[in-house]
Amino acid sequence: MSAFAPLFEPFTFSGLKLDNRIVMAPMTRSFSPDGVPGQDVADYYARRAAADVGLLITEGTTINRKASSFDTRVPNFYGDASLKGWAHVVDEVHKEGGKIAPQIWHVGMMRKEGSGPFPDVKSDSPSGLTHKAKPVYEEPTTEEIEAIIKAFVDGIVTAKELGFDCAEIHGAHGYLVDEFFWHVMNTRSDRFGGSLKARAQFAGEIIAEARKLVGPDYPIILRISQWKQQDYAARLAETPKELEDFLTVFADAGVSCIHYSQRRFWEPEFPEIDGEDGLNFAGWGKKITGLPAITVGSVGLASDFLGSFAGESSKTRPLIDVVNRLDKGEFDLVAVGRALLQDPHWATKVKEGRESELKDYDGAAIKTLF
Repeated sequence: MSAFAPLFEPFTFSGLKLDNRIVMAPMTRSFSPDGVPGQDVADYYARRAAADVGLLITEGTTINRKASSFDTRVPNFYGDASLKGWAHVVDEVHKEGGKIAPQIWHVGMMRKEGSGPFPDVKSDSPSGLTHKAKPVYEEPTTEEIEAIIKAFVDGIVTAKELGFDCAEIHGAHGYLVDEFFWHVMNTRSDRFGGSLKARAQFAGEIIAEARKLVGPDYPIILRISQWKQQDYAARLAETPKELEDFLTVFADAGVSCIHYSQRRFWEPEFPEIDGEDGLNFAGWGKKITGLPAITVGSVGLASDFLGSFAGESSKTRPLIDVVNRLDKGEFDLVAVGRALLQDPHWATKVKEGRESELKDYDGAAIKTLF
């Protein structure tokens, strides 16, 4: 039996049956002119569906808010043309026997004024603050925040209507949902601000409202991270108790699965408690909530993508490490990003023991693939 066999065991959550434990992580590519995914986008996902990827999570696709996008070539998740394009993507993936989720996205204050398909609108944010806590807009009213929640909920409902197998909310990496989580950017005094648990209510309400509309069995995934693109060292939860308070909001709201983004999957989340070989972010999340957990972070490659652009070096961790952690039950699914971006047959090569054909690339080489 192959050492990598645990990656290819089936897994079911919320009634969704996956052929294996490999998830394609969402990766922005900006290949959808005017926000419309075309045949090339359908082909891109179908190739990976045909090559042993258990679940495909699409690149971020933006909700029906004028400020949700910073790039006219990022796909939208509203409008007849964009939704027709996404319906075709779903059909092509399903023809290959694959399963697919859209990643529902709003870029928040990552959008600079004058950018995106609606350059004249101001950017959405929790409190009108930049990632460096500089005030630039008036704090949105509670009613304005509720309208953004509705746009996210509409996206999840649309995912089900289009035939997507599940949907993921992007709540990581310094984009809008994550901005609500982060005390630097969320200084609200209503129900969406205050403690970490209170700051989680924005995402909690998205999940709860969507759950009412899509029913108890449609899988909803939430992607979260401690780190931000603006601050690699940022932490939302400094202790397991804080993490429990945070995650319980989503569990109580009805989330099906949590996608825990780390820059490097092998780094322990709380080494002061369980040591340098302790549970990673996904491991602690599963331990606390009992919910299915996806781990991600430089799986299958030696370098950290963002760190490579910042001139950081990264120690290598062999693929067998994440497989051993999976086999022990630390988490349930393994998301693979750049390795699948550069090679649609990556999963098949692992499955067939063709490790000698797997390649690593540095950040500069990966960038040429966009």
